[in-house]
Amino acid sequence: MMKKINIIATVLSISILATSCLKDLDTRPLDDKTFTVDKAYADQAAYLQGLAKIYSVMAVSGQDGAGSTDITGLDPGNSQFLRSLWNLQVVTTDECKNGWGNDSWVPELNNNSWSDIKNESIDGVYYRSMFIVALANEYLKQTTSEKLDQRGHTAIKAEVEKYRLEARFMRALAYTILIDTYGNPPFITEEHPIGSYMPEQIGRVALFEYIESELLDIESKIAAPRTNEYGRADQGAVWFLLARLYLNAEIYTGTAKWTEVITYSKRVIGGGYTLAPEYSHLFMADNNTSAAKNEIIFPIIFDGNKIQTWGGMTYLVASSRSGSEKDIVDNGTQQAWDGNRATEKLIDKFSYTDVTGDYPLSSDKRAIFFKKGRSKEITNPLNTFTTQGWSVFKFTNKTSTGGKGAHNDFPDTDFPYFRLADAYLMLAEAVVRGGSGSSTGEALGYVNQLRRRAYGNDSGDISTMNLNFIIDERSRELYWEGTRRSDLIRFNMYTGSAYLWPMKGGQPSGVSIDAKYNLFPIPVADLMANPNLVQNTGYQN
Repeated sequence: MMKKINIIATVLSISILATSCLKDLDTRPLDDKTFTVDKAYADQAAYLQGLAKIYSVMAVSGQDGAGSTDITGLDPGNSQFLRSLWNLQVVTTDECKNGWGNDSWVPELNNNSWSDIKNESIDGVYYRSMFIVALANEYLKQTTSEKLDQRGHTAIKAEVEKYRLEARFMRALAYTILIDTYGNPPFITEEHPIGSYMPEQIGRVALFEYIESELLDIESKIAAPRTNEYGRADQGAVWFLLARLYLNAEIYTGTAKWTEVITYSKRVIGGGYTLAPEYSHLFMADNNTSAAKNEIIFPIIFDGNKIQTWGGMTYLVASSRSGSEKDIVDNGTQQAWDGNRATEKLIDKFSYTDVTGDYPLSSDKRAIFFKKGRSKEITNPLNTFTTQGWSVFKFTNKTSTGGKGAHNDFPDTDFPYFRLADAYLMLAEAVVRGGSGSSTGEALGYVNQLRRRAYGNDSGDISTMNLNFIIDERSRELYWEGTRRSDLIRFNMYTGSAYLWPMKGGQPSGVSIDAKYNLFPIPVADLMANPNLVQNTGYQN
């Protein structure tokens, strides 16, 4: 949603949230007798505000500032959607380790040793994704043609129908995250009853087919690429999500969909998006107004004054800086938390021309690291931020023109959740894996566009590529952007012993881990509340 739109909660009577799988979500109005759903939708503006609330779950934990949460029992900072998802997708991989010794979730994710016992990041992704599903379901219930007629809002039917398509996209996105992280979550739509109904699991294949069918249905109806307000879903976002869904189809269903990946990646590529001239500008405070905007297909929006959270971009910017260095390393905020830094495996994806200074120099300008006083190796991640592992300065609250974001604590920087470069790489991978609809030459051309941006010339061009190159290039281009865990699983490199990284399995050099870690456990609280749910293999008590 555009930053000028305040993220406010339209008070919906979301009775569906009282069902078992979401029993801990407290979203009821303070006074049920005086605030009803019809009163909430009495004003026509409420329909856009209700849609904004669905989008907002990805950015903020609650509607009353950085310390608030829409879901009781979840810390508003640790469990914020982007922060939690990023932890699961990045901290659990070869790209990053967190240094906080006082947070119980940290060693579990660092060491790939989590269980079904509550972990704030695991619970955060699950409950906030299900919250998006619940909000979208209720929104779709309350925005039917019949409901609009009853409320005398017939004049806005066409506009609300557009909002409904976006709500369906957001629900499909949430289910895509759930199928990737938990495999077989509870399934519920606006067609299911509310109240005492206990959702069931439909299986990973059936859920994949549902997500696919929803996206294919809205594909031709939603706004054309780059014609909706910045931050709202359009065809480009739908095509990208389909490409990503198909990219992992073999993991989710057992059947590869490489040709479909190519089909939808090419639609994204032909959607009018262009690469940002400078890689670093994609991760700066003005990426919503600079040329970087033209590469971003679907952002998670942040605004230092209006969209404040201790998760999100605040976490990504602050956790990658040291408090002892904030006076000499300006990230555009006063926050510096000694948390996340790069592992040796990520660092070694790049070659360097000089590593003697504080900032290692590489011909590949995507290597945005700081190493003062630090070893490349991490042998013990906890409480060693300033001595082990290089800092990643990819995300900042500085602007491309040298200024700062509007707030001293909370960044203006949007998170580029979907961007054109990833579509290039998805197409390239699908070509290498044998998909139809493109060619090796075309795929090489797209990859070399990324490398020419990174190198500033054609010195980094490649003439051949294989899957080993693809997985490494995805890391070089997309590191710390929340794709790594899914990528490693797709390449059969996440569990087992074929590929090791520092602290995998809790050992400095890495050890094999059980295949159960390809999925996270469904929170035990949901299993206890809903007898229809079955825990993922390997996590049963």
